[in-house]
Amino acid sequence: MRISRRRSLSALAALGAAGAGLSIGTTQAAQGTKPIRLVVLDIGGTIIEDHGEVPNAMSNAFKKGGVEVSLAEIGEWRGASKKGMVRHFVEVRTAGANRDALTESIYKDFSAQASNAYRNVKAINGAEAALKELRQRGLLLATTTGFDRPLTQQVMAHLGLQGYFSAMITSDDVVDGRPSPFMIFHAMESAHIDGVAEVAAVGDTPLDLQAASNAGVRGVIGVYSGAATKERLEREPHTHILASIAELPELMRRAF
Repeated sequence: MRISRRRSLSALAALGAAGAGLSIGTTQAAQGTKPIRLVVLDIGGTIIEDHGEVPNAMSNAFKKGGVEVSLAEIGEWRGASKKGMVRHFVEVRTAGANRDALTESIYKDFSAQASNAYRNVKAINGAEAALKELRQRGLLLATTTGFDRPLTQQVMAHLGLQGYFSAMITSDDVVDGRPSPFMIFHAMESAHIDGVAEVAAVGDTPLDLQAASNAGVRGVIGVYSGAATKERLEREPHTHILASIAELPELMRRAF
Protein backbone atom coordinates (compact mmCIF):
# COMPACT_ATOMS: atom_id res chain seq x y z
CA MET A 1 0.00 0.00 0.00
CA ARG A 2 2.85 2.38 0.81
CA ILE A 3 4.47 1.75 -2.56
CA SER A 4 1.21 2.55 -4.34
CA ARG A 5 0.80 5.73 -2.29
CA ARG A 6 4.29 6.95 -3.12
CA ARG A 7 3.81 6.22 -6.81
CA SER A 8 0.53 8.11 -6.76
CA LEU A 9 2.10 11.15 -5.13
CA SER A 10 5.13 11.01 -7.42
CA ALA A 11 2.94 10.96 -10.51
CA LEU A 12 0.87 13.86 -9.25
CA ALA A 13 4.01 15.78 -8.33
CA ALA A 14 5.22 15.37 -11.89
CA LEU A 15 1.95 16.77 -13.19
CA GLY A 16 2.17 19.66 -10.76
CA ALA A 17 5.74 20.43 -11.75
CA ALA A 18 4.77 20.47 -15.40
CA GLY A 19 1.85 22.79 -14.69
CA ALA A 20 3.94 25.10 -12.52
CA GLY A 21 6.31 25.70 -15.41
CA LEU A 22 3.52 27.25 -17.49
CA SER A 23 1.41 30.32 -17.05
CA ILE A 24 -2.00 29.71 -15.54
CA GLY A 25 -3.73 30.46 -18.84
CA THR A 26 -1.38 28.21 -20.82
CA THR A 27 -1.90 25.38 -18.37
CA GLN A 28 -5.69 25.59 -18.68
CA ALA A 29 -5.52 25.67 -22.46
CA ALA A 30 -3.30 22.59 -22.49
CA GLN A 31 -5.63 20.76 -20.10
CA GLY A 32 -8.75 21.40 -22.12
CA THR A 33 -12.22 21.81 -20.70
CA LYS A 34 -12.64 18.92 -18.28
CA PRO A 35 -15.09 19.90 -15.55
CA ILE A 36 -13.83 20.59 -12.07
CA ARG A 37 -14.65 17.64 -9.82
CA LEU A 38 -12.80 18.53 -6.60
CA VAL A 39 -12.59 21.82 -4.73
CA VAL A 40 -9.86 21.96 -2.05
CA LEU A 41 -10.40 24.63 0.59
CA ASP A 42 -8.17 26.12 3.24
CA ILE A 43 -9.84 26.48 6.67
CA GLY A 44 -8.57 29.52 8.63
CA GLY A 45 -9.70 32.75 6.94
CA THR A 46 -11.35 30.80 4.12
CA ILE A 47 -14.03 28.74 5.87
CA ILE A 48 -13.75 30.22 9.37
CA GLU A 49 -13.34 33.81 10.52
CA ASP A 50 -9.79 35.00 11.16
CA HIS A 51 -9.25 37.54 13.92
CA GLY A 52 -5.52 36.95 14.39
CA GLU A 53 -5.96 34.00 16.74
CA VAL A 54 -3.11 31.97 15.26
CA PRO A 55 -0.39 34.68 15.12
CA ASN A 56 -1.32 35.89 18.60
CA ALA A 57 -1.15 32.38 20.06
CA MET A 58 2.11 31.70 18.23
CA SER A 59 3.67 34.97 19.39
CA ASN A 60 2.74 34.25 23.01
CA ALA A 61 4.12 30.71 22.79
CA PHE A 62 7.44 31.91 21.36
CA LYS A 63 7.75 34.52 24.12
CA LYS A 64 7.11 31.94 26.82
CA GLY A 65 9.72 29.70 25.20
CA GLY A 66 12.27 32.50 25.15
CA VAL A 67 12.50 32.70 21.35
CA GLU A 68 12.30 36.16 19.77
CA VAL A 69 10.01 36.18 16.74
CA SER A 70 8.08 39.23 15.57
CA LEU A 71 4.44 39.24 14.51
CA ALA A 72 5.59 40.33 11.05
CA GLU A 73 7.79 37.25 10.76
CA ILE A 74 4.95 35.03 11.93
CA GLY A 75 2.72 36.69 9.35
CA GLU A 76 4.99 35.53 6.54
CA TRP A 77 4.20 31.94 7.61
CA ARG A 78 0.40 32.31 7.44
CA GLY A 79 -0.95 29.16 5.81
CA ALA A 80 2.15 27.10 6.57
CA SER A 81 2.48 24.15 8.93
CA LYS A 82 2.37 25.55 12.45
CA LYS A 83 4.78 22.96 13.80
CA GLY A 84 7.06 23.59 10.83
CA MET A 85 7.06 27.28 11.73
CA VAL A 86 8.02 26.58 15.32
CA ARG A 87 10.79 24.21 14.25
CA HIS A 88 12.18 26.78 11.79
CA PHE A 89 12.48 29.62 14.29
CA VAL A 90 13.83 27.40 17.06
CA GLU A 91 16.54 26.19 14.68
CA VAL A 92 17.54 29.66 13.45
CA ARG A 93 17.21 31.55 16.75
CA THR A 94 18.59 29.09 19.32
CA ALA A 95 21.59 26.86 19.87
CA GLY A 96 22.10 23.71 21.88
CA ALA A 97 21.01 20.12 22.10
CA ASN A 98 17.55 20.88 23.49
CA ARG A 99 16.04 22.21 20.24
CA ASP A 100 13.69 19.26 19.78
CA ALA A 101 12.39 19.57 23.33
CA LEU A 102 12.00 23.34 22.96
CA THR A 103 10.13 22.90 19.67
CA GLU A 104 7.72 20.45 21.29
CA SER A 105 7.21 22.70 24.32
CA ILE A 106 6.46 25.82 22.25
CA TYR A 107 4.19 23.93 19.88
CA LYS A 108 2.28 22.36 22.76
CA ASP A 109 1.76 25.80 24.31
CA PHE A 110 0.64 27.23 20.96
CA SER A 111 -1.80 24.36 20.40
CA ALA A 112 -3.41 24.86 23.80
CA GLN A 113 -3.83 28.59 23.21
CA ALA A 114 -5.18 28.11 19.69
CA SER A 115 -7.62 25.46 20.86
CA ASN A 116 -8.97 27.84 23.48
CA ALA A 117 -9.11 30.77 21.03
CA TYR A 118 -11.11 28.74 18.51
CA ARG A 119 -13.55 27.29 21.03
CA ASN A 120 -16.37 29.51 19.78
CA VAL A 121 -15.13 30.16 16.24
CA LYS A 122 -17.64 31.22 13.60
CA ALA A 123 -17.82 30.33 9.93
CA ILE A 124 -17.29 33.02 7.30
CA ASN A 125 -20.64 34.58 6.42
CA GLY A 126 -22.19 32.49 3.66
CA ALA A 127 -19.63 29.67 3.95
CA GLU A 128 -22.00 26.84 4.84
CA ALA A 129 -24.50 27.87 2.17
CA ALA A 130 -21.68 27.85 -0.38
CA LEU A 131 -20.49 24.40 0.70
CA LYS A 132 -24.04 23.07 0.52
CA GLU A 133 -24.57 24.44 -2.99
CA LEU A 134 -21.26 23.06 -4.24
CA ARG A 135 -22.10 19.60 -2.91
CA GLN A 136 -25.57 19.76 -4.41
CA ARG A 137 -23.93 20.40 -7.77
CA GLY A 138 -22.06 17.12 -7.36
CA LEU A 139 -18.64 18.58 -6.58
CA LEU A 140 -16.35 16.83 -4.13
CA LEU A 141 -14.91 19.01 -1.36
CA ALA A 142 -11.77 18.65 0.75
CA THR A 143 -9.90 20.80 3.24
CA THR A 144 -6.20 21.42 3.65
CA THR A 145 -4.74 23.36 6.56
CA GLY A 146 -1.64 24.29 8.50
CA PHE A 147 -3.50 23.21 11.65
CA ASP A 148 -2.83 19.79 13.14
CA ARG A 149 -5.55 17.14 13.17
CA PRO A 150 -6.82 17.69 16.74
CA LEU A 151 -7.41 21.41 16.15
CA THR A 152 -8.94 20.75 12.73
CA GLN A 153 -11.36 18.21 14.17
CA GLN A 154 -12.26 20.57 17.03
CA VAL A 155 -13.06 23.43 14.65
CA MET A 156 -15.03 21.38 12.13
CA ALA A 157 -16.98 19.51 14.82
CA HIS A 158 -17.89 22.79 16.51
CA LEU A 159 -19.25 24.13 13.22
CA GLY A 160 -20.85 20.83 12.19
CA LEU A 161 -19.28 20.97 8.73
CA GLN A 162 -17.47 17.61 8.55
CA GLY A 163 -20.20 16.00 6.45
CA TYR A 164 -19.51 18.25 3.47
CA PHE A 165 -15.97 16.95 2.95
CA SER A 166 -14.59 13.83 1.29
CA ALA A 167 -11.25 14.43 2.96
CA MET A 168 -9.73 16.70 5.61
CA ILE A 169 -5.96 16.87 5.12
CA THR A 170 -3.83 18.46 7.84
CA SER A 171 -0.19 19.40 8.28
CA ASP A 172 0.25 16.08 10.14
CA ASP A 173 -0.26 14.21 6.86
CA VAL A 174 2.75 15.60 4.98
CA VAL A 175 6.44 16.13 5.54
CA ASP A 176 6.43 19.55 3.89
CA GLY A 177 3.51 21.94 4.24
CA ARG A 178 2.69 24.92 2.05
CA PRO A 179 3.99 26.20 -0.32
CA SER A 180 4.71 22.56 -1.17
CA PRO A 181 1.73 21.01 -3.01
CA PHE A 182 1.55 17.74 -1.13
CA MET A 183 -1.58 18.41 0.94
CA ILE A 184 -3.46 19.06 -2.30
CA PHE A 185 -2.13 15.82 -3.76
CA HIS A 186 -3.22 13.93 -0.64
CA ALA A 187 -6.69 15.46 -0.99
CA MET A 188 -6.81 14.30 -4.62
CA GLU A 189 -5.71 10.83 -3.59
CA SER A 190 -8.36 10.62 -0.86
CA ALA A 191 -11.07 11.79 -3.28
CA HIS A 192 -9.83 9.47 -6.09
CA ILE A 193 -9.21 12.35 -8.49
CA ASP A 194 -6.51 11.56 -11.04
CA GLY A 195 -5.89 14.84 -12.83
CA VAL A 196 -5.00 18.33 -11.66
CA ALA A 197 -7.19 19.68 -14.49
CA GLU A 198 -10.20 18.56 -12.41
CA VAL A 199 -9.18 20.45 -9.26
CA ALA A 200 -9.61 23.96 -7.92
CA ALA A 201 -7.92 25.13 -4.70
CA VAL A 202 -9.10 28.06 -2.58
CA GLY A 203 -7.24 29.96 0.16
CA ASP A 204 -6.68 33.30 1.83
CA THR A 205 -2.87 33.48 2.03
CA PRO A 206 -0.03 33.85 -0.47
CA LEU A 207 1.20 30.39 0.59
CA ASP A 208 -2.20 28.91 -0.27
CA LEU A 209 -1.95 30.29 -3.80
CA GLN A 210 1.69 29.22 -4.12
CA ALA A 211 0.81 25.66 -3.08
CA ALA A 212 -2.05 25.53 -5.59
CA SER A 213 0.18 26.92 -8.34
CA ASN A 214 2.94 24.42 -7.46
CA ALA A 215 0.36 21.64 -7.69
CA GLY A 216 -0.59 22.80 -11.19
CA VAL A 217 -4.33 22.68 -10.45
CA ARG A 218 -6.73 24.31 -12.86
CA GLY A 219 -8.31 26.76 -10.42
CA VAL A 220 -6.02 28.84 -8.18
CA ILE A 221 -8.50 30.96 -6.25
CA GLY A 222 -7.71 33.54 -3.58
CA VAL A 223 -10.18 34.96 -1.07
CA TYR A 224 -9.48 38.15 0.87
CA SER A 225 -11.73 37.28 3.79
CA GLY A 226 -8.77 36.30 5.95
CA ALA A 227 -5.07 36.98 6.36
CA ALA A 228 -4.19 38.81 3.13
CA THR A 229 -5.58 41.77 1.25
CA LYS A 230 -6.86 41.58 -2.31
CA GLU A 231 -3.81 43.53 -3.48
CA ARG A 232 -1.42 41.11 -1.78
CA LEU A 233 -3.12 38.05 -3.23
CA GLU A 234 -3.10 39.55 -6.71
CA ARG A 235 0.72 39.51 -6.64
CA GLU A 236 0.66 35.69 -6.57
CA PRO A 237 -0.14 33.36 -9.50
CA HIS A 238 -3.90 32.94 -9.54
CA THR A 239 -6.89 32.39 -11.78
CA HIS A 240 -9.43 34.30 -9.67
CA ILE A 241 -9.62 36.51 -6.57
CA LEU A 242 -12.89 36.64 -4.61
CA ALA A 243 -14.12 38.56 -1.59
CA SER A 244 -15.03 35.32 0.19
CA ILE A 245 -16.10 31.72 -0.22
CA ALA A 246 -19.68 32.97 -0.49
CA GLU A 247 -18.90 33.96 -4.11
CA LEU A 248 -17.46 30.55 -5.00
CA PRO A 249 -20.63 28.80 -6.27
CA GLU A 250 -21.27 31.60 -8.78
CA LEU A 251 -17.65 31.47 -9.94
CA MET A 252 -17.85 27.72 -10.41
CA ARG A 253 -21.01 28.09 -12.52
CA ARG A 254 -19.52 30.88 -14.62
CA ALA A 255 -15.86 29.93 -15.05
CA PHE A 256 -15.62 26.17 -14.72
